[in-house]
Amino acid sequence: MTETTVWKRPHILALADFSPAEYDAVLQTTASFREVLSRRTKRVPALQGQVVAILFFEPSTRTRSSFELAAKRLSADTLNFAPGTSSLTKGETILDTAKTYLAMGADIVVVRHQAAGVPATIARALTKLNPKVSILNAGDGQHEHPSQGLLDLFTLCSLLDWESPRLEVLKGKKIAIVGDILHSRVARSNLWSLTAAGAEVHLAAPPTLLPTLFAETFKEARPGKVVLHHELAPALEDADFVMALRLQQERMTQNLLPSLREYHQRYGITRDRLKLCQPEVKVLHPGPVNRGVEISSDLMDDPRLSLIAQQVTNGVAVRMALLYLLGNRNNE
Repeated sequence: MTETTVWKRPHILALADFSPAEYDAVLQTTASFREVLSRRTKRVPALQGQVVAILFFEPSTRTRSSFELAAKRLSADTLNFAPGTSSLTKGETILDTAKTYLAMGADIVVVRHQAAGVPATIARALTKLNPKVSILNAGDGQHEHPSQGLLDLFTLCSLLDWESPRLEVLKGKKIAIVGDILHSRVARSNLWSLTAAGAEVHLAAPPTLLPTLFAETFKEARPGKVVLHHELAPALEDADFVMALRLQQERMTQNLLPSLREYHQRYGITRDRLKLCQPEVKVLHPGPVNRGVEISSDLMDDPRLSLIAQQVTNGVAVRMALLYLLGNRNNE
C-alpha cells in the first residue's frame, strides 16, 4: 500500500518465522486500509482481475466473512467452498479440490482446516503447479491462526499509537492470555507476535488446559518473555491487556474441566478481577464468546474496557492488507 512496503513471502502459513519488518509491513498496510474503510466508497481496485478462493473445511463466521468482504473491498473475484455441498462428499481429496480451484484461476487460496498442517501441504502441492499462487492459512487445527494473531496485534498497537501502529509500541507491556490455551491456535499465533514485539506474555489456565511443556518452544525462542500460571491472580497483576480465550469444547476429547461454572469462578474475567491490572487495562477475546464463562457479559459489552468490537472491525482491514501483500508480491 505504501512505497516503503516490500513483501517477498509467497505464503502466510504461520507467524513463528515472521520478521519484525514483516510485522511492521502488515501493520503499516493495515493502517492504510483502515483509512480506506472509513471512506464513503470503501472499494479499491488493488486486486482487480485476481481470484481469491476461500476454502473453509470447518465452520466459521467472523474469519470467513471478513476474508470474503476483504477480497471484495479489494475488487477481487471470489470463489467460495462449502464441504457439505462439494465433491468431497463423493470421495474427492482435499488436494484435488484445491487443484480444481487453481485450475479455475485462483491467485490466492485461503484455507481453514481442522487438521494442523493442511494449508502447508496445499501450499507445497499448488506451488509445484503454479509458483505464483499464494496460500493463506485461516486456521489449522491446533497449529496457528496467523490473521487472527495479526489483527490482535494491530488492535493493540493502534490503541497505543493510532497514527503509526508498529511493533515497538508493545515493548515491555504485560499481556495476560487466559483460557483454553492447549487447544488454541490463536494463543500460539499471539505468542509469536506479542513476544516478537517485546511484550511479556503471561499464560493462565487450569493445568489440564496449560501443560507445563506447552511453552517450552516459546521459552527457547523468546527467553524470559513467556510465563505460565495455573492461578489467575498472578497473571492479571499489573497487566496492561487481558485476552480471554474460548473454551473449545468441540476439541476436548476428555473431561478436562469439572464444570463451566467452576471454570468461571476460578478463571472467568470480571470487573472485580480487573482491579488487579493496570488502571487503563483493556480486554480482548477472539470470539466466539461463551458469555458468562470466559468473560462476564457486562464486561464484554462495555466499550470503555472491551476491545472485542474493534477486533472484529480490524479483521477486515488486516485481511485486506494480507491479501493485498500476497496479491502484489509478483508485481513488486
